[in-house]
Amino acid sequence: MHVFVVMLLGVLFLLPGCMKVGPDFVPPTAPVADSWLQAQDQQISSQSGHHERWWTVFGDPVLNKLVEDAYLQNLSLQIAGLRVLEARAQLGVATGNLYPQQQQLDASALALGASQNAANTATGDLHFKDLNAGFAAGWELDFWGKFRRGVEAADAQYLAAIANYDSIMVTLTAEVARAYILMRTLEKRILLAEESAAIQKRSLEIAENRFDGGLVTELDVQQARSLLANTLAAIPRYHAEYRRVQNALSVLLGIPPTEFSERLSQSSAGIPSPPAEVAVGVPADLLRRRPDVRRAELQAAAQSALIGVAKADLLPHFTLIGSIGLQASESPLTRAGGSHFSDLFDSDSVTYFVGPSLTWDLFNYGRIKNQVRVQDARLQQLVVNYQNTVLNAAREAEDAMAGYLDDQVQARHFSDAVQASRRSVDISSLQYGEGLTDYQRVLDAQRGLTRDQDSLALVQGSVAVNLVNMFQALGGGWQIRSGQEFVNPEIEKEMAERTDWGGLLEQPKAEAAKQREAGDWRWPDW
Repeated sequence: MHVFVVMLLGVLFLLPGCMKVGPDFVPPTAPVADSWLQAQDQQISSQSGHHERWWTVFGDPVLNKLVEDAYLQNLSLQIAGLRVLEARAQLGVATGNLYPQQQQLDASALALGASQNAANTATGDLHFKDLNAGFAAGWELDFWGKFRRGVEAADAQYLAAIANYDSIMVTLTAEVARAYILMRTLEKRILLAEESAAIQKRSLEIAENRFDGGLVTELDVQQARSLLANTLAAIPRYHAEYRRVQNALSVLLGIPPTEFSERLSQSSAGIPSPPAEVAVGVPADLLRRRPDVRRAELQAAAQSALIGVAKADLLPHFTLIGSIGLQASESPLTRAGGSHFSDLFDSDSVTYFVGPSLTWDLFNYGRIKNQVRVQDARLQQLVVNYQNTVLNAAREAEDAMAGYLDDQVQARHFSDAVQASRRSVDISSLQYGEGLTDYQRVLDAQRGLTRDQDSLALVQGSVAVNLVNMFQALGGGWQIRSGQEFVNPEIEKEMAERTDWGGLLEQPKAEAAKQREAGDWRWPDW
């Protein structure tokens, strides 16, 4: 018996070198272009850029502070950080399956008194007491690598949770920047509308004076009032939109809207201006920089391991079961033989059993095979999803570059149009005051100036937004969490007071790659 136990333990130590059923994951491939469509433009550089803090290219300290605050306070990002902890705990569950899956410590006390008139009690103990204590364990051996494949899947899901955190970080920084740019654009539109209203008010006064002098008809006055009223009517609409964007930005920062209004008063820098040149690298950089691409690959890796988990159920399961315990009884007969409860811890009270067990689900009527097919189909879906994610990443980058460059061309044309419109207003107002032209010329010139100034402000904001979209498409912004915790200390403290997290909360840095080098066998609480 002892030799058999030693042989079984030897098999256990050899298990890490045993086979693992199921496919080993092969990273999928996806078509990637060699260069961008806009690579020849002087404003686009194919050199690899540093996009860790891309928002700093605008040189706006208020924007920089808003992004930093959002990183620290955004609630969606905090949820993503908690999901990293959840995935880490799930990895611990999968790792724990490598060790004995069933352990039971039990103890019992029994007192029995049998009827003297019952059958078969003439020579037995009619009254006795029994005490026993023992430990039992069951260990399904990972002969086919089922549990190690489970660790692979959980490990990939853990890394995918980290990539998801990074992806949300990329989106968050872009949303904060876009909202900020939109607010600055609305501020500019409000200012321009107020300036146009001031010009139109002066023109109305001139028309009223000329009407009072009998030089023009009432038509000029009413047209001037109509133009001024329409311009003034646009201002409340801009203010309402400004408030909506401000409220949305406060949610991104994780604070009530009432606490946000003071932050923008620190600066009146206007619409952020882009740099003269932007380094975008090459399309292949998206594969290593974009977190959503990494997440798609890791999800496929996790699913590949689950095929092995399903395939292992087609094969026999080997389990080592055993127990060891102490048992002692006391009755009139055993007392006469010198046996008492005090002998419970005597070597003669030891009871044990150990042995292997084999189970094989032979007649499963295709359920297991079809489960393997289900897992394989899911893997192929995720492979295609990875390829689609790569294609969409390239499309988003190309769209943002095209919009960024084209909007700058529009901005230059609108700038020329504003200068011409402003000159037209000056000339027409002067001629109208001298009676050399009718008011329609003034009306058309002022209406054109208001329209061109507003269009220029819109396209200037669009240039900045498209630059933000470009940086988001390139996968920048998530790198600022490097070396930082996924969950802020206040939440960690609350969780530690509620639940025993062991050392998991003390490992805030994403060192998952190092942990993967530890191999399949590791402590569940590494």
